[in-house]
Amino acid sequence: MNVQNIAMAFLAATTVGGLAWVFLYPHLSGEKKAESRRASVARSEPAAARQADRTQRSRREQVEGTLKELEARRQKSKRVPLGMRISQAGLAWSEQKFWIISGVLGLLGFAITFMIGGGLLGAGGMAFAAGFGVPRWLLGFLKKRREKAFLKALPDAVDVIVRGIKAGLPLFESIKVVANDAPEPLRSEFLSIIETQAIGMPLGEACARLYERMPLPEANFFGIVVAIQQKSGGNLSEALGNLSKVLRDRKKMAEKIQAMSMEAKASAGIIGSLPPVVMILVFITTPEYISLLWTHPTGQLMLVACVVWMMIGILVMKKMINFDF
Repeated sequence: MNVQNIAMAFLAATTVGGLAWVFLYPHLSGEKKAESRRASVARSEPAAARQADRTQRSRREQVEGTLKELEARRQKSKRVPLGMRISQAGLAWSEQKFWIISGVLGLLGFAITFMIGGGLLGAGGMAFAAGFGVPRWLLGFLKKRREKAFLKALPDAVDVIVRGIKAGLPLFESIKVVANDAPEPLRSEFLSIIETQAIGMPLGEACARLYERMPLPEANFFGIVVAIQQKSGGNLSEALGNLSKVLRDRKKMAEKIQAMSMEAKASAGIIGSLPPVVMILVFITTPEYISLLWTHPTGQLMLVACVVWMMIGILVMKKMINFDF
């Protein structure tokens, strides 16, 4: 057999095999189908990405809308009515009872000051202070004390809710657990949330109304977290866990600020107490020298003016050393 013929046959067989490999093997091995599937998946990825982007944008718009609603409600409730202030102080008084108590205190202040020789002007000033100042100071004092007790128990209550949600309880049932076991005033506030939700209000809105009864940033944070989760969804246990950490960090910051401002508060207390202490010492040593302040009309006017100026100075110092964050 001729070698040239053998070489030609080998080349022809190689050519046929190469063409078969190129055109037939992808169809027979399934490689063509795999490539087509990869192409179809690659074409569908932008559509899925667009859908995810639309979902994310929709959720962001829901969150922004919820925050705008809560901020509008907060701006609207800047002027707190008297009934709400009484409720924030934890008292069960009506507005009529408050005004009656204010009037009685004013009359007592006027009568006592007039009977000890304070004069008509001094008695009028004492009546105004006792009738209008003392009741409002009492409301403010009770409100601050109630808010401190609320802040002290709130992080633990949020932790209880987080553990309940992780254990499989609904949010409403977790709030019930807090309302049953928490100390006052946290118990009464969470009971109000349960009662408000029981009459048909959504749970997110009921939690957002907590800020109206307890005007604290921490209460506002809790209401915002729950309201946003109820509208846009998400991992509530993780959000409340982060909120608990924020609440504890804010508590540490408040204690640090209090420790750093104690020197200024002590200085303000000493400066504010010097005038009455000096007046008492002078009265003990030479009473006839200082008695003109409450026996003579000019002295009474000077005494009232001094009290007013001292109160203004104390309020200014208090404003300078109190920090809100």
